Amino acid sequence: MSACQACNEPLLLEVEAEDGSEATQQVPDDLELPCKCHFHWQCFLDESPEVALSLKCPSCGAQLAANAAGPSVTNQFLSANVGAKILTRYVNEGGVQEDLDILPSVTEEAYLAANPAAAPARAYHVMCGEGDVGGIIDLLREADQATGEEGSLTAAQLIRYQDPLNDNQSGLHVAVQKGQDEVVWALLWLASSLSAHAIPEVVSQSAQAMGLERPQVSHAEDIRALEDNQGRTAEAIAAQMGGIWTTLVESRVLHPGTQ
Repeated sequence: MSACQACNEPLLLEVEAEDGSEATQQVPDDLELPCKCHFHWQCFLDESPEVALSLKCPSCGAQLAANAAGPSVTNQFLSANVGAKILTRYVNEGGVQEDLDILPSVTEEAYLAANPAAAPARAYHVMCGEGDVGGIIDLLREADQATGEEGSLTAAQLIRYQDPLNDNQSGLHVAVQKGQDEVVWALLWLASSLSAHAIPEVVSQSAQAMGLERPQVSHAEDIRALEDNQGRTAEAIAAQMGGIWTTLVESRVLHPGTQ
């Protein structure tokens, strides 16, 4: 069996036994790069800062990008060519994944290594996309408790965070794109200047039941005013999507400045 080029250990991973006992079992964990070098998944991701810059194998130095894109000259975490991919073959306990593009994972790991304070913000965006309102609230409360710690984001900064790895979108953009209307209303309650009368009573009652006081939000701080790299607000994305969002667009609750 091939060994990992980083740690020189067999390409296996110890996991808990499926029977719920304290025993462990070994499962495959084999990431094969285009250059035929093999790594454990995490061992390769640990090399992300270097790989994101060079797009080369950390072991043999071969070019990994499928389109031979060079390293970025403008953003150290984003490849110069939008279509760049690192196509791999990954074997784990779930089976074989052919032509798995690992560049997005490498890019994210490299970004978080350089910006560790962004990890909660990235988690927040995942929750916005999954509709996890409770998780968002817990994350914001933890941010409030961590206020003052070096490098940490405040709850206000977290809720307005714009992701440079996802077109500079905010959590509100993500929630609209993923069709998570409960998250949209929660964010309008927490981070917009929209009148409380325009927010469904069930939303305000739920917020109050969780002990969430509504902050005073100025127009400049309003989450609805945030634009992605294409100049789109969350309202603009909702207008493009149509469907359930048509009513919100027509009522202008997503419009920056509407009260």
